Amino acid sequence: MHTHNNFKTPSDADELDDLDDDMVIGVIEEIEQEALNESDSEIDEDDLGDLGVPGPGHEADENESISSDSSFDPNAEDSDSDDSMLEEDEADGASSGGATSAKRRKADDGPCGSSGESATFDLDADDETDETVRAIIAAIKKPRSAPPEIKLEDFITDVCFHPGRDIIALATIIGDVHLYEYGTEGNKLLRTIEVHSKACRDVEFTEDGRYLLTASKDKSVMVTDVETEKLKKLYETAHDDAINKLYVLDENLFASGDDAGTVKLWDLRTKHPIFELKELEDQITQMITNEQKKLLLATSADGYLTTFNIAARKLYVQSEPYEEELNCMGIYRANSKLVVGTSKGKLYTYNWGSFGYHCDMYPGIKSPISLMIPITDRIACVAGEDGNIRACHITPYRNLGVVGQHNMPIESLDINTNGELLASSSHNNDVRFWNVKYFEDFGDIKYNDKHNAYKEKRHNLPSSKCTNASDFFSDLTKEDEDNEDNNDASAGPSNSA
Repeated sequence: MHTHNNFKTPSDADELDDLDDDMVIGVIEEIEQEALNESDSEIDEDDLGDLGVPGPGHEADENESISSDSSFDPNAEDSDSDDSMLEEDEADGASSGGATSAKRRKADDGPCGSSGESATFDLDADDETDETVRAIIAAIKKPRSAPPEIKLEDFITDVCFHPGRDIIALATIIGDVHLYEYGTEGNKLLRTIEVHSKACRDVEFTEDGRYLLTASKDKSVMVTDVETEKLKKLYETAHDDAINKLYVLDENLFASGDDAGTVKLWDLRTKHPIFELKELEDQITQMITNEQKKLLLATSADGYLTTFNIAARKLYVQSEPYEEELNCMGIYRANSKLVVGTSKGKLYTYNWGSFGYHCDMYPGIKSPISLMIPITDRIACVAGEDGNIRACHITPYRNLGVVGQHNMPIESLDINTNGELLASSSHNNDVRFWNVKYFEDFGDIKYNDKHNAYKEKRHNLPSSKCTNASDFFSDLTKEDEDNEDNNDASAGPSNSA
C-alpha cells in the first residue's frame, strides 16, 4: 500500500485556491477512474453521486474537488490506492474470464478527459460483420458432436469400447482399468478396477459385454465381471513371457500373443489353452479373423504374417519375411482383402487366402504405422508416431486426410459398435474422441479419378481440430467477389452518365 502523493493537508478552504489546476484535474481523473472500476462491482452512477464522488459526466469545480475536513489524515494508509485497485481489477478479470476490462469503454470528450460516458458492449458494428469473428462465434455455438477429452495421471496403454453401452475401458501402465460412461455432454467415471500388479497391456470386452479380459506384463490373463468387479477366471501363468495382445473371437474363445512370438487359443469354459503355437521369434503385434472365423492371422515385429487354422489347430501359412515390422492390419472389400501396416509407413495388400506374399503395395504416409481401424468396407484409419490419425481409401489407395491429431505419438485406437465414434489415446495420457459418421456418405473412389496426393495427405477432415487454410481463404475470396459485384453495380449508373 502507498498514499497518493497529490493529496495535501489544507489548513483552511483558502489554501485550496492555491492548488495547481493540473494537480486538481489529475486527482479528479483518478477518482473518476476508481468510480468506473467500482461500477464493475455493481455500483452505478447514482450510487456514486450519493457517496459524493463525481460521476463520469460531472464537470468538476476546484472548490468542491477536495474536502477541507480537518479529520483527514495524509499519513494514513490509502485503501483505495492505485495498487489495490489494480489488484482488485485483476482478480475480477480473472474470475470473469478476463473480460471485465473489455466490457467498459470511456469516451474522452473534453481536453482533460473529465467528461465522458461509459458503455457496455459485446461487439462493435464492424466486429459483427467481420467474417473471422462470426466464424468464431459460430464455432462456439456449434453443438458438440463428440465427447470431451479424458485425461488421466497414468500412461494409457489401451482403450476399448463396450459392445452394447456407452462405456469405454482404459487400461493403464500401473495395472488398473478405468471404466467411463461417455457422452457429448460429458464423461463420468463409473469405476476403477485394480486387476494386475504390473502394466495392463491390452483390454477387451467379451461379445456380450458382461466380462472384461485383460492381459499384463505379469504374464497373466484375467476375466472380470464388469458390474460386480469380481474375478471370474484367472490364468495366472498364461504365458512364459509378457503378454502383449488379446483378441476375442466369440463369447467363449479368445486368443493371446506374447513378446516371444507365442500364440495361444483359450476357451473360457476350460482351465488350459486349446492349442499353442510358437512359429515366431518376436513380439505379436496384432491378431485378427474374418466373419467365418476359420483362420486366425497374426502380425509380428520380426516381419512375418502368420496364419493359423483354428479348427485343425495348426499352422496354415506363413508369409515371406519383410525387412520391417508388421504392426497392424484390417479386412476390407467384403472380406476379400487384407491390408497390413508397417514400421516404414507402407501398406501391403493381400488377397484373402493368399497370405504368402502381398499382391499390392502402397507408400502409405511415409511415417511408421502402428495402428489401423477399419471405418467402412473401403476406408481405414491409421495412426502412429507422428500423432496424426489419417483416413485412407483401400483399393484404389488414396489419402483422404487427417481425422484427428494428438501432440504426441498415438498408443491405441478403437471404434464403437455403430461406427460413429473413434477413440484414440496418446503418450500424453489423454483419450480423445472423433466423430467419423461423415464417412457413411463418402462415395467410392475410381482408379482413374484425378487427385492431388500432396494436398490430400494434409487435408483436415470435418472431425479434425484444425481448419484448412484453403477454406479460410476461399471465404475471403468469396467476400471480395461479392464486394466487387456490389461496387460494379453501384458504379454502373455513374459511368453511363
